[in-house]
Amino acid sequence: MSNIKITCVIVDDEPMALNLVETYVQKTPFLELKQKCSSAIEAMEFIKEQPVDLLFLDIQMPDLTGIEFSKMLPKETRVVFTTAFDQYALEGFKVEALDYLLKPFDYAEFLAAANKANHYFSLLKGTLQNEVSEVKEFLFVKSEYKQLRIKLSDVLYFEGLKDYIKIWLKDNPKPILTLMSLKSLQEELPESQFLRVHRSFIVSLKNIEVIERSQIIINNQRITVSEQYKSAFLEFVNSNSL
Repeated sequence: MSNIKITCVIVDDEPMALNLVETYVQKTPFLELKQKCSSAIEAMEFIKEQPVDLLFLDIQMPDLTGIEFSKMLPKETRVVFTTAFDQYALEGFKVEALDYLLKPFDYAEFLAAANKANHYFSLLKGTLQNEVSEVKEFLFVKSEYKQLRIKLSDVLYFEGLKDYIKIWLKDNPKPILTLMSLKSLQEELPESQFLRVHRSFIVSLKNIEVIERSQIIINNQRITVSEQYKSAFLEFVNSNSL
């Protein structure tokens, strides 16, 4: 996880809840508290002048609810909802909240939500920093004495066979065969688009159709995620799950 600072604002109309979340934020090294607000209106005025990464936002507040306020936020500002009422969970996910904390919550629960935010912003800021290197759209590979131009968006997965690789493409029943190792290939692929999940497979993340236990299904092909690569794969799944 990168050493980033996540700027945040706490919004709650209950002073005790406001102060409790403040103590939690201060105990969390990667969070930087910019303001405490006792209403969504107050928070709105502050964010106009000083945008932040994250809001810890109560839902039931007078004048403007947390759900209503969240719909007005700039897309760069994300939300962790805090509420005593669990019936708002579905609405929270509809507005793409990073997490949902049900009061009363302890520091361990708060930290789990904060870690989700840390993971999200680490990926986001890492992607922005690597934007230039991540725009690779194709590779040239040697096959049958020719150099073939392979569009990365067409790749379903790569399958390693000793010294050779099979490249499985959309709308192509037969793979392209090339002399190369998966390790060498992996170094050439954008990390945001491809992930090694087995010593014999690198998969296109956007083409994963189903995840079933420890197996990925792409184009009716079942690919097992081996123990060696399971941690990185679970991190990808968790960061893209509701």
